[in-house]
Amino acid sequence: MTTLKYGEIPAETIREGAERRLGHTDRLMIVVVDFYDGPKEQPDPPHSHPHEQASYVALGEIVFVMDDQQTKLGPGDMYLVPSGRPHSIQQLTEHVRLVDCFTPIRQDFIK
Repeated sequence: MTTLKYGEIPAETIREGAERRLGHTDRLMIVVVDFYDGPKEQPDPPHSHPHEQASYVALGEIVFVMDDQQTKLGPGDMYLVPSGRPHSIQQLTEHVRLVDCFTPIRQDFIK
């Protein structure tokens, strides 16, 4: 059994105002992303990846953008992203925390 305590997981700065913490097995990855630089006036540029993604909004509010549709989400809401599908978010609050799960794991996130 492996347990991870949030405060003991090393935070990686992914850009100014955003950091992530991660854990993974051989086939599944969980990533906690904290954004501290909202709100934003526009969504981030869309991106895609070959991984399937399930995300949970733990703190704050966002607009989730996929397939030319925009959906406002807040704590307790989730979104799902199929492999290869362009998507993005727009932060609506100063602090947003997302919990992202990926399969297969994001090798590009592992140093």
